[in-house]
Amino acid sequence: MSLEARLHSPAAERNKDPLLLQLQRLLPAQGTALEIASGSGQHAAHFAAALTGWRWCPSEADARALPSITAWCAGLPNVAPAQVLDVSAPDWPDAPAALELVFCANLLHIAAWPVCAALMAGAARHLRSGGHLLIYGPFLREEKTTAPSNLAFDSDLRQRNPAWGLRALQDVRAQALAQSLVLQETVDMPANNLLLVFQRLP
Repeated sequence: MSLEARLHSPAAERNKDPLLLQLQRLLPAQGTALEIASGSGQHAAHFAAALTGWRWCPSEADARALPSITAWCAGLPNVAPAQVLDVSAPDWPDAPAALELVFCANLLHIAAWPVCAALMAGAARHLRSGGHLLIYGPFLREEKTTAPSNLAFDSDLRQRNPAWGLRALQDVRAQALAQSLVLQETVDMPANNLLLVFQRLP
């Protein structure tokens, strides 16, 4: 796959190292991970190169992104072929049946709200007992004042698409709990983002 096929996300480039530090802290030495909404593929390549005991399975709803993911991950033996995956589908037939990790970055605020429930249901179906769902992005928290930059971002998103916008953390947590996914940790990340660490109950 030609290097020219690689798309570039400045946001993914900025947050890949802080996210990797959290993955290294939270995860065991080996396992299988499904990445939802892999985008350009920069995260998949960066994480798989560092987490050599993990099999990384990138996915994206838009088939046009697959060549970029493939190009970024070229030469990495622990990366599965990128697949098309519609989070909202009632089944994820091409996803591994038993996962230790589902990872999703910067999706929920640029998707309609029902996508959150679909993500939780799909993760619960495919995660092993004790497996983790990690969700990264900007969220609204009742107990903390939202940063002005996040409020402006939320307003811009809603102007672009009324179905989009930053999600309230308590609403996301409720959707997860309905699928036996418990919020274990909320990690403050750079640029007013959060990493939500959910674990699947037995």
